[in-house]
Amino acid sequence: PIYKGIKVPVLWGTDAVHGHNNVIGATLFPHNIGLGASGNVDLMKSIGEAIALEVLSTGVAWTFAPTVAVPQDDRWGRTYEGFSEDPLLVSKLGKAFVLGLQGEGDMLLDNNHVIATAKHFMGDGGTFEGIDQGNTRISEIGLRELHGYPYFDALDACAQTVMASFNSWNGKKLHGYEELLTDILKKDMQFDGFVVGDWNGHGQVEGCSNAKCAQSFNAGVDMFMVPENWKDLLRNTIRQVKSGEISETRLDEAVRNILRVKSRLGLFNGRVPHEFKENYLGDPKHIALARQAVRESLVLLKNNKQLLPLNPSQHIGIIGDAAKKISSQTGGWTITWQGRENLNSDFINVNSIYEALEEAVISSGGTIEFSNNGKFNKDPDVVIGIFGEEPYAEMLGDLKDVSFNATDPKFLPLLEAMNAQNIPTVSIFLSGRPLVVNRQLNASDAFIAAWLPGSAVEGIADVIFTNDNKINYDFVGKLSYSWPKTKDQAVLNYTDSIYDPLFPFGYGLTYASDLEVERIQTNRSNSKLDLLNVFLGAASIPGKEFVVTQAGPEFVLEDDYVSANSKVKITRFDYQRQDDAKNIVFMDDQSLQAFGISAESPVSLSSMKAPFYEIIMRVNSLANPALYFSVGCGNNCRGSAELPTELMTDWSTINIPLSCLEKDGLDKTKIQVRGLFLSEEAINFDLSSIVIKDGKATGKVISC
Repeated sequence: PIYKGIKVPVLWGTDAVHGHNNVIGATLFPHNIGLGASGNVDLMKSIGEAIALEVLSTGVAWTFAPTVAVPQDDRWGRTYEGFSEDPLLVSKLGKAFVLGLQGEGDMLLDNNHVIATAKHFMGDGGTFEGIDQGNTRISEIGLRELHGYPYFDALDACAQTVMASFNSWNGKKLHGYEELLTDILKKDMQFDGFVVGDWNGHGQVEGCSNAKCAQSFNAGVDMFMVPENWKDLLRNTIRQVKSGEISETRLDEAVRNILRVKSRLGLFNGRVPHEFKENYLGDPKHIALARQAVRESLVLLKNNKQLLPLNPSQHIGIIGDAAKKISSQTGGWTITWQGRENLNSDFINVNSIYEALEEAVISSGGTIEFSNNGKFNKDPDVVIGIFGEEPYAEMLGDLKDVSFNATDPKFLPLLEAMNAQNIPTVSIFLSGRPLVVNRQLNASDAFIAAWLPGSAVEGIADVIFTNDNKINYDFVGKLSYSWPKTKDQAVLNYTDSIYDPLFPFGYGLTYASDLEVERIQTNRSNSKLDLLNVFLGAASIPGKEFVVTQAGPEFVLEDDYVSANSKVKITRFDYQRQDDAKNIVFMDDQSLQAFGISAESPVSLSSMKAPFYEIIMRVNSLANPALYFSVGCGNNCRGSAELPTELMTDWSTINIPLSCLEKDGLDKTKIQVRGLFLSEEAINFDLSSIVIKDGKATGKVISC
């Protein structure tokens, strides 16, 4: 835009949170939870410098990083975005990250640096029960000294932008909290950059929508982050200024704040970020830095009989699907939002953990073999098991408790079988938070918390294997989060008055340690299942969506998908939040079409007393075509119910008692296809969620 003859440059930002992670070929560093375990301030600054160069290589000069949350409840699905439960450690690493991204002194915001964002202001890591975007219930002193503490150092490092948080503080949304955004941040803390909102966060403020929110602007948000409704929001904001609902003084203040940051970046003095001449994506020096970060982020929890380091010239057995899935090591915020849809082929010059270990073993004269059933062509001298959480990001990563929920059902029985045969076993656990893995720990002679290491997993081989029979690299990582011993220890922090972790904050063995970890008490009884997520904007188990057409079944591996015969089209979109719904169109009115979600293995709902399906969806077709919902339990085993499409022309919550599906033939002890929509007519419908719940259904209940 041009104002009074002056060209006002555009400022483009991106979520480069563990590398330039939205760009294929960029270096992927460990997520913050791993960098917190390293505790290395100099390393953190160097990573910030590397990320700045890779972001600039694509013509972008602003990143929405670092996250300086202080997670207090590990059920929160964004725990891994926080460096630590300790505000002091978060503060030190957050400041170093800002200095690396933006530079300092004469290099502040020069041509090799970008604008940083301290986020999410504030209290995002303290929500009740770890619910993402929930309510942080804490006193003002607690808010300042715990969740606000890292912002003092981030602003001291000259962070130019601060992102408002989705959460509430004591019931009031941060996007509309003037006392925090203006009185405290801008006045008391003297922040003179600009406040940016989060993705449609203003729309969650009471009395607001995504297209209209004077309250958020007046509270102190200088720049809205609005994806789809920006034209309406612009028109409405202009009207609100003209009507006096937003004062011209407040508008001028926001404009000045934004222009001030653009000026500091040099955009009014000839700097043009999209003309950056170099290409640092995947630079070898950055990959080496990422490899160092992986080495320093690993935490050795157990090393009985000092099994590690291993001699790589042996015959090494590998088990665990995660060994060969790169998405398991990169986690969320990687290429895609949730990170779970990614295939190995999406990553350029990146090894899986298996491939990284294979290179190290073969180059040392050893042999290596992968098995998914515990059978090896040659008896292994040692077995390395690699397992962990599936990728997730905000909204889809929250847990009911801190039990590890395995999506590779074969892994634990295999690990226990290897251990029972007295084969030395090493486990490498990939996760975004500490979780209860007591059985896996008991079945392992050595156990490593590897977090979400990113692309340079050769760093794992550097540490666990010897070099010429000598230690190559020792373990230096220490727990930046307390490790639970029971599933109900979701809130477990070293400042607790009653503190009883399995492994305490700061714990981490080295090769000099001779500590023997004793067998840990486990509870093999199955916890009662009272909720099962099937679909939350996408299948809860990645890669398990499928369509059926006249041409046969096909797995849906992309957000936007068209079937082979072009008769089924699927498009992901934003309903209430980012990517939280899919539009499904059946175009054939002559034959059966279906969209469904399967599972890795059958699940039993026998522990539920009154299970029912809760489906949130909308039918867009003007006519009322017949649409059925079905649940499958094997060959010739399923139950179906017709949906009342005439009552679903707006977003509706439909409840289907499982008893109705049982009457139609479903066996609830072996559910394999967890949800299936079928029609022989053309139909267009939107689907937001499918959840299996236990209890009394409310709203529209399908009768049988």
